[in-house]
Amino acid sequence: MIDPVPPEALLAAFPEPMRRIGEDLRALVRRAMPEAIERVRMGWRIIGYDVPAGRRSAYFCWIMPEPVHVHLGFVYGVLMEDPDRLLEGRIPRARWVTFRPGESLDAPKLAWLVHEAARVAHLSSGERLAAALDREIAGRP
Repeated sequence: MIDPVPPEALLAAFPEPMRRIGEDLRALVRRAMPEAIERVRMGWRIIGYDVPAGRRSAYFCWIMPEPVHVHLGFVYGVLMEDPDRLLEGRIPRARWVTFRPGESLDAPKLAWLVHEAARVAHLSSGERLAAALDREIAGRP
């Protein structure tokens, strides 16, 4: 078995401002969801988070550093409530918030999104399908 890569090692490959943003986001996710399981997913070059769900866990969010910004992403973002309209992106089901150097993190709003992401990840596949159909019928993106 391959030894896991520590998140600090993944972040070390990026410029200092992105490392700082990544560490700030890690701290935010850990404060918002202390039970989350953090692990580097090298194939995607992300720090991924799973939330315990009975005997299994559910993948619900990630931190993706890039050379000029860092994303806090949500696996089922398309199904999440987003009252402050922070989520961006248009891949099939995921959404994210992007941070650039000098931008501040709105911790309460982001923590709310982390909790919302965990809530949606805990839904059964049937419940997620029903939520997607409800959004489509209502004409919500």
